[in-house]
Amino acid sequence: MPSPAVTSPDIVCIGEPLFELNQAKGDIVFRPGHGGDTSNCAIAAARQGASVGYVTAVGTDNFGESFLDLWKAEGVDTSAVKRDGNAPTGIYFVTHGPEGHVFSYRRAGSAASRLLPEELPADYIRGAKVIHTSGISQAISSQAADFVFAALRTAKEAGTLVSYDTNLRLRLWPIDRARAVIHAAAALSDILKTSSDDAEALTGETDPDKIADFYLGLGPKVVIVTRGADGALVATPEKRLVIPAISVKPVDATGAGDTFDGAFLTEYLRSEDPFAAARYANAAAGLATEGYGAVAPMPTRSAVEAALAGRR
Repeated sequence: MPSPAVTSPDIVCIGEPLFELNQAKGDIVFRPGHGGDTSNCAIAAARQGASVGYVTAVGTDNFGESFLDLWKAEGVDTSAVKRDGNAPTGIYFVTHGPEGHVFSYRRAGSAASRLLPEELPADYIRGAKVIHTSGISQAISSQAADFVFAALRTAKEAGTLVSYDTNLRLRLWPIDRARAVIHAAAALSDILKTSSDDAEALTGETDPDKIADFYLGLGPKVVIVTRGADGALVATPEKRLVIPAISVKPVDATGAGDTFDGAFLTEYLRSEDPFAAARYANAAAGLATEGYGAVAPMPTRSAVEAALAGRR
């Protein structure tokens, strides 16, 4: 019998979820939560009203079950999530000090890091409008890097848009390998987002326009360089524009960049205007810094629209 047709959401995120333990300033207790850059992106997109799914693997432990419950509650499709009874779900700790937030990870050998290219749900990828992944998703293991490359190539062959966030974490891999893998992935991407700090380490450039020129030269049609309180530079081959940050009272920037990704992709699919999408995403990311944890403070569409209209 033929296999049943695969129904894909508009946005498919690929990567590793991490169960979060977050210690607020002055607190001795770690608050449980959920993180992982691409999982955060998926949830942020869902809160903006997008049709979104996640490709990953979780353990059959309580942390993995907690993620499955979360994604269901948030409206993220989990039909492409693998349950691995022989590997754990990754976890991480967040502490807050004078210099900002500090991360500590327990993710070696996680279920997501063990995914193999031959396990890729290719039809699920082909049916999406856009897939999103990141440098972290490729840094966690060599086979995870290969898994992501397989997804990128599958998407490109199918005409599915590819979104990539550099999300550089040098504690996960050496800079030379990070640069080689991330730039190879960038060459397969349509939308590339980086931060000024990531880009300086990866390219040696500090000027946002030169960073944009470098990444546009690799092939993406939209390049976004985020600069924290200084907003974001959005560049295409024809135009570039600095999108200012909104005024917020930040306490924790843990999931801000991921919120930007999810909000940007949702709005970009809606408007096909990268500048309008970045303006929307900048507001969403700013609002996400006003609470602790990666997921809890992520805004809904109504909150973002209110902020953009000056109603907060």
